Amino acid sequence: MKIKANGIEINYEIEGEGPWVTMSHSLACNLSMWGPQMPVLTRKYKVLRYDTRGHGQSGVPAGEYTLEQLADDVKGLLDALKIRQTHWVGLSMGGMIGQAFALKYPGVFSSMVLADTTSRRPPDAAKMWTERIQNAQQKGMGALVEGTLGRWFTEPYRTSRKDVMERIGNDIRRTPVAGFVGCCHAISKVDYLDRLKEIKCPTLVIVGEHDMGTPPEAARAIHENLPGSQLKVIASAAHLSNVEQAQVFNDALTGFLDRVSKQR
Repeated sequence: MKIKANGIEINYEIEGEGPWVTMSHSLACNLSMWGPQMPVLTRKYKVLRYDTRGHGQSGVPAGEYTLEQLADDVKGLLDALKIRQTHWVGLSMGGMIGQAFALKYPGVFSSMVLADTTSRRPPDAAKMWTERIQNAQQKGMGALVEGTLGRWFTEPYRTSRKDVMERIGNDIRRTPVAGFVGCCHAISKVDYLDRLKEIKCPTLVIVGEHDMGTPPEAARAIHENLPGSQLKVIASAAHLSNVEQAQVFNDALTGFLDRVSKQR
């Protein structure tokens, strides 16, 4: 389904019944990234998944995006759907959008799950993102597939699950270059670490122990700066921990949501 919000068309899906849970995916993915979570979540929750600006079937405006703009997209979507309160589950870029939203629109999130994400850009971020942007613009998204899968999954998982590599690889390949570039500009400037103490909702921070892109130390920094947050490090997982270790991720996610929403 599509809805016009914040000046663009946003593609979304809603499944299940219960308290709202809104899910936001990684860069170069789309709402299907959350497939492994849907069977367990929809038993107790009404789940909203959406394609971020520049991704999947959502609009792809040209130019540089900002995390605040991506948060405004979410606010427009929630308002259009008359959702006043929701739990938030964001991975990587989705976790950064969640932080931007929670700071800009306090009180909307009942809780947050921030998975495999960061609150502060590393010192070499500008150079790294410039290289990825140039690669995408000059060679197309196909040139990024192998390196991205290498960062997103551990080697044993990549070797044993060629089917998943093909599926996620195709999602990367199909991501519009303009959308990828726009979002790269947004996430390359993430800088919320010093403001995390302003966020008052219960938060679970999840990270794969082998995540190279947003490593465990980035998750620990969020946890240490966000009062009352919980930290879960998932063994034998890299960046897309929700895919590589779906069972462990799901147990942590549903356990947390059940506690904070008293849905037992």
